Amino acid sequence: MLRLIKMRTCFLRKFKTSTESRLFSSVFDVHNLALSVCLTMDVKPAQLGVEIRGVDLNESISEELIKKIKSEVHVQRLLIFKNQNPISGKRQVEISKWFGDLESTFYKHPKSPHPDVFRVSNVAEEGCTNVGRTGWHIDGSFMAKPFGFSLYYMTSVPRNGNTDFVPLKELIESLSEERRARFERLWMLPDRRDRLTHPLIYPHPATGQPTLCFHLGMTERFVWDYGTPQQRVTDRSETAEIIQEIHNEIVKDDRKLVYSHKWEEGDFIISDNLAVGHEASPETQLPREKVGLRVLHRTTIKGTNVPSKPGVVAEGSSDEDR
Repeated sequence: MLRLIKMRTCFLRKFKTSTESRLFSSVFDVHNLALSVCLTMDVKPAQLGVEIRGVDLNESISEELIKKIKSEVHVQRLLIFKNQNPISGKRQVEISKWFGDLESTFYKHPKSPHPDVFRVSNVAEEGCTNVGRTGWHIDGSFMAKPFGFSLYYMTSVPRNGNTDFVPLKELIESLSEERRARFERLWMLPDRRDRLTHPLIYPHPATGQPTLCFHLGMTERFVWDYGTPQQRVTDRSETAEIIQEIHNEIVKDDRKLVYSHKWEEGDFIISDNLAVGHEASPETQLPREKVGLRVLHRTTIKGTNVPSKPGVVAEGSSDEDR
């Protein structure tokens, strides 16, 4: 088991890079960073990603540190900052802008603390309900350029109700050779864009690793062998079968690949949205009387790349998008 990594930046000390401390040594190289405040930072691996303690996101963060966090989120997929209380809507937007322009064109709720913050809840008067419960997905799969990053902050933590995450590279690598070949032939037609077509499996634009563009609850049809003479659109029955097939691959082996994040007060998560699928557990929509009030603030970063396979141009995209 990897030991806890302790980094004391106020003394600007070097630490040794070893197999055990590799996870964040490249990000928080205290010899090269000069922070404006004295920090004691503890980083340890989670089942997926890393947990970070000792950083107050409300404080001023150096440009160098921001740059390294932006790079490391592609490596770890999830950065779970602990004990972040409180994070205002304004501050969440400021942090989100480290990663690019925000995309917030839908699902407004009157109690949202900021126009760019998507507020979700288990109580309709407090936020949008039933969010994330239609199936495993990435955020923004129905857009020409799916969101690059998603950032989550739980402002009111229920007694029960997790967010489940699955690393998409590992999911793809766990497929049988036959199943992988089948999925490589599939393209998805989101239910909100008739002409938009995305490959199910494609190279992540930042890392080049295999990943999925998918939403098991918002897919109208699939296309076999897109752009070839064998191109064929699935009917409703076959579409449902493929969706179930993908779901079964995620939860196989007693959900071995799934990281179920049990929220604690002050958790703030930065995710590489293109590399991690997620789904809200059923308990997230239990009545307030049973689990307490759940309020989650989410921000999403405008995508910069159209999911693509080499040599194939999908409908709804152009060379300018690539």
